[in-house]
Amino acid sequence: MRLKDIHNSDDAVQVRSTGQSAIIFILSIGAFAVVNTQLGIIGILPMIAQYYQVSISTAVLMVSIFALVAAISALIMPLLLSGMERKKLMLLTLGVFVVGNTVSAFAPNFTIALIAYVLPAILHPVYCSMAFSVAAASVSKDEAPKAVSRVFIGVSATMVIGVPAINFIASALSLQIAMLSIAFINAIALIATFALIPSMPVKEKLSYGAQLAVLTKSITWLAIIAVVLMNGAVFGVYNFLAEYLLKITRLEGNTVSMMFLFYGIANIIGNIIAGKILRVNAVKTVVLFPVVLAAIYLGLFLVGEFAVPMALVISAWGVLGGIGGNINQYWVTSAAIEAPDFANGLFLSAANLGTTIATTVCGLFIAGFGIQYVVFGGLMFLVFSMLPILLRVYKTSPRKQLTA
Repeated sequence: MRLKDIHNSDDAVQVRSTGQSAIIFILSIGAFAVVNTQLGIIGILPMIAQYYQVSISTAVLMVSIFALVAAISALIMPLLLSGMERKKLMLLTLGVFVVGNTVSAFAPNFTIALIAYVLPAILHPVYCSMAFSVAAASVSKDEAPKAVSRVFIGVSATMVIGVPAINFIASALSLQIAMLSIAFINAIALIATFALIPSMPVKEKLSYGAQLAVLTKSITWLAIIAVVLMNGAVFGVYNFLAEYLLKITRLEGNTVSMMFLFYGIANIIGNIIAGKILRVNAVKTVVLFPVVLAAIYLGLFLVGEFAVPMALVISAWGVLGGIGGNINQYWVTSAAIEAPDFANGLFLSAANLGTTIATTVCGLFIAGFGIQYVVFGGLMFLVFSMLPILLRVYKTSPRKQLTA
């Protein structure tokens, strides 16, 4: 959706009174609520495993299958729903998340909890794709990375507030109340959207053929593959962080929550930094990302038994994680600028597919060698990511298409 669609709507006066900054802020809240469903339970996966008497590798299916469903949906749903009025689409998405989260909180067994938790993932990429597109369209091309980073701050807030808060609630009260808190956050976003977001009809809609045409370009596929690997490298390891801190660093529940808080605060800092460095030199930022993250993972492996060094390494990891989300979104959308909504769907698909594959691979490393060696799964994905990154840079740099 282009911003002029908003300005040309019957609710243009209401939009002007609300203000684009306010709209982006509410979209950030919605992004926080939606992403919190996907990532908020990471800190309580060991508790879920214990409650339902399943292994940690089985419990993590709530994250990996959610990501897989979102990856498949991101290829289809943003395309199919690209003509639907935006406010109605937001309300539909948030409503589905409230219901799914509530049912999963009271599920009598793991299978029902998994199904109820994963079903909302069908609409997850729809909301996030729309939020990124609106943010990017609200400013000039040069300022787009910075605007998108503001929405990513809502995603990062999941790391700062969602993950540690849910971990704390589960430890202090109960697993069910922690799961209900996720539904409650989505309900707040639903109410805020209903009360404050104006109607946003789509006046101009690209044809399906025009949007799908971006898939005929080789740089689009190179970008997709790179994002699968880069995002997989981050979340394949992050999804097992709670287990790592419990068994290797030997921390207690409240201290684990604190470590997730360090990661989350650093993640927000990374988002702020990303909006600036992508404007200065996007290509250099992308090329250096796997190298720097690999160094951090080696540090994670070497100091994993020591709490204070781990806090420092996790904070550095959080900064890179925040930068990485922005890098991934930029890398795909800059390769498919002709269809911004569909490009954001491709980004979300690639990111979630990477999470699913890497979580499985890292789980195999754990099964074969132990939890301490999960970082080597992440390192493997980082090494592989360099090839599609460098190939795209080689194919496009002579024509100077990737300047920030």
